[in-house]
Amino acid sequence: MRIVLRRTTMVNLIVLAIASATAVAQGPAAPQGTAADATARIVRAAQAVLATLDEAGRAKVQFPFDGPQKTKWSNLPSPMFERQGLLLADLTPPQRSAVTNLLTTALSSDGYRKVTEIMKGDEVLKTGQGGRGGGRGAGRGGPSFGEDQYYLAFVGTPSTTTPWMLQFGGHHLAINLTMAGSQSTMAPSLPATQPAKYTIEGREIRPLGEENDKAFALINALDATQRSQAILNYRVSDLVLGPGKDGRVIEPEGIRASSLSPAHQTMLLELIREWAGITNDAFAEPRMTELKAKLPQTYFAWSGPTTNGSVAYFRIQGPTLVIEYAPQGSIDHIHTIYRDPTNDYGAKFVAK
Repeated sequence: MRIVLRRTTMVNLIVLAIASATAVAQGPAAPQGTAADATARIVRAAQAVLATLDEAGRAKVQFPFDGPQKTKWSNLPSPMFERQGLLLADLTPPQRSAVTNLLTTALSSDGYRKVTEIMKGDEVLKTGQGGRGGGRGAGRGGPSFGEDQYYLAFVGTPSTTTPWMLQFGGHHLAINLTMAGSQSTMAPSLPATQPAKYTIEGREIRPLGEENDKAFALINALDATQRSQAILNYRVSDLVLGPGKDGRVIEPEGIRASSLSPAHQTMLLELIREWAGITNDAFAEPRMTELKAKLPQTYFAWSGPTTNGSVAYFRIQGPTLVIEYAPQGSIDHIHTIYRDPTNDYGAKFVAK
């Protein structure tokens, strides 16, 4: 019987590998069902996580929707920034599996890849720089790095009708997915990375490589007049609307997308998708449709050299969008932010 089980497991692994390879070859999967369907699947996955926990575990992960937990996110490692929720390092394998299922349900395939590559990068940072891993108390003598140093929290009760938030984050990562029925927003969220490039089993990993390459391709596709409009006359070296900057307003700068050719506008939309497409496809596609409709009022701004491989900041800003990409003095340490000034934390549909 033991041999049969092993053979069955091996067959299953081969089938999964073939399916994964086919999915990669075909590109991103089409949205499955409606946004309301996606919310229902995410709620079921969240409830499955809760079912693995005892009373103490549920108390750790659950927070009131109108409480302070909603805005508690940062790019800093613990305990430099004190997070609350379930720490991955403290979970059993079945609990960890339930959290993984939740993330794969809530995020697109590319979004999940990006999140896990950011986390693996933190493991590389721990190994290379001696950061501390382990449980909740391991970082008391210094920052805690590693892919098990990430926290899950539910802000509000997972529901298919009333507003709630799935919050997942740690060093260089903050995912804030607010849902209310068929409505959803991932603003504000912070995907960042250090190192920006690393190697695992001979494979080069760049968690935010597409963001970098697509932006440099766009700025270099512009003619001299357009570049002069896009490039700011002062240097920006950090996020303007990063953690702790909720509600701050800045004026749009750079070149307006209405001044770009259709090809350049397509390049800009594909760059925007790198952030808007992190969430489940059923949420991401309506969001991209909205952003495309508002593209004529959207601006692209640049600060720094235009040669790929240089330290350069850029910003995309429209009526319902702010994206910033800010290297931290090095191309190997990147911070980014994704916001909707009209709908951070689901302000539009939470108020209804």
